[in-house]
Amino acid sequence: MKSVALSGNKRAERGTSNANILRKEEKVPAVIYGGKENIHFTVNEVKFNKIINTPEVYFIDLDIEGTKIKAIIKDVQFHPVTDRVLHIDFLEVDEKKPLTIKIPVNLTGRSKGVANGGTLKTPIKMLRINGLPSAIPENVELDITELKIGDSIKVGELNVDGLTFLGADNAVVVGVKMSRNAVDEEEEEEGEEGEGGEETAEAAPEAAAAE
Repeated sequence: MKSVALSGNKRAERGTSNANILRKEEKVPAVIYGGKENIHFTVNEVKFNKIINTPEVYFIDLDIEGTKIKAIIKDVQFHPVTDRVLHIDFLEVDEKKPLTIKIPVNLTGRSKGVANGGTLKTPIKMLRINGLPSAIPENVELDITELKIGDSIKVGELNVDGLTFLGADNAVVVGVKMSRNAVDEEEEEEGEEGEGGEETAEAAPEAAAAE
């Protein structure tokens, strides 16, 4: 998984009033835990927004006044009206310990079912996985080329080395549903064969008349 750098400054004071002052200065209060001690600090709001306003997921290389820590974003609190970031929780990454994180699903290919008029459904766009940091990819790539109408790929069918997929095994990640204008592949093939048979039957009397 890719990494992105982000710098921060330790908080000299804490509390709601101090947090409001920081936000007016476009600084977001944050905390990192999971290491020897929790560290309270701030990050630049604009720079952080560039990281979260993307479908990608990153490791965060934090530099807090010279202290460098590899982390992931564990939780982000948003303002209920403005959606402005109010607080960030980071989790320190230990390369020797498994990590639970959500990573995006990346679909490749064009489904046969969609080509026949079916509708592609993607109920799960982010998969919750567990694995060592070195084994975590940028995304889970799924080839949907062979999916016909009625077919789906479920969580329990996924297999990536070094990863454990969390959640219900029968949860559908991607599937192709029947739509009003859909044509079943088998029916389409049978129709083509039937048309060929009619042509042969019509040709037979003509041949007999010629004799």
